[in-house]
Amino acid sequence: MDEIRNTILEVETLKANKEFDRAIALLQKMLVKYSDDYRLYEELADIYLYIWDNEKAYAALDFSLTLNSQSATGNYLKGFILLWEDKVEESIKYLEKSNKLFWNNAEVLRNLGWAYTMSNRHDRGITILKRALNISPEDELITEDLAMALIGTWDIRGGNRLLKKIWKSPSNS
Repeated sequence: MDEIRNTILEVETLKANKEFDRAIALLQKMLVKYSDDYRLYEELADIYLYIWDNEKAYAALDFSLTLNSQSATGNYLKGFILLWEDKVEESIKYLEKSNKLFWNNAEVLRNLGWAYTMSNRHDRGITILKRALNISPEDELITEDLAMALIGTWDIRGGNRLLKKIWKSPSNS
C-alpha cells in the first residue's frame, strides 16, 4: 500500500500548491484501483472543503465513514463541516468521536471547544479551548476562539488579553 501513501503525500503537495483539479484527478484515478480505501475518500473530501463544495465533501466523507467509522480524520472533517453549517449538536457527536480516536489534537479540540461554546455550554467549551491552547500555545485560531468564548461569558478582560496577544504576534506585524 505504499502507492496509496505516496499518492496521499503527492495530493498534499498539490493541495498546498492549490492544484485542486490535478489532486482530484489523481485521487479519482486511485479510487478506480483502491475503491475500498477510506483515506482516499477523506483526501477527496478535504479538497472539496478547500474549494467550498460541501455537497461533494459530504458524499466523500459519508463513503469514507461507511468504510471506516473509526477514522479520526473522517469524523473530524464531518464534524467540521457540520459546525461550519451551524449544525452544532450533530457536529459535537463527530468531533467527540474524533477526539477519542485522536486524543489531544489541538485542531480537533479547537473545533470541539467552539462547538460546545456555540451550543451554550460555555464552561465545557472554554475548558476544551484552554486545553487546545495549552497543546498549541502559538495557534492564533485557538487563541481567537478562546477569546471570543470568554467574551461571550462576559469575561471581557480575559478575552481582550488574548486578542492583544494575537495583535502583538510577529505574524501580524
